[in-house]
Amino acid sequence: MNPNRLFVGNLSYQTMENDLQDYFSQAGVVTSVHLMLDKMTGRSRGFAFVEFATAEEAAKAVEKFHNQPFQGRNLTVNVARPREERAPRS
Repeated sequence: MNPNRLFVGNLSYQTMENDLQDYFSQAGVVTSVHLMLDKMTGRSRGFAFVEFATAEEAAKAVEKFHNQPFQGRNLTVNVARPREERAPRS
């Protein structure tokens, strides 16, 4: 588990990566932003992963932004967990 990488959920479908970069840089140095997109429509799936330079900055971001309004919705912000293995879809 990487303590520098955060899961950000409950995003507006209009949110772009640069919006998240600008917003989360208030807490520290953002090294990457990965907005998850729907393969068929290309539209946001409503969540992203934001990575910080240090675990301290990531923890500060969780404290500062979790359950706070952003573009009309209250964000869910926490340390990202590793992806769980799932059975293949048929």
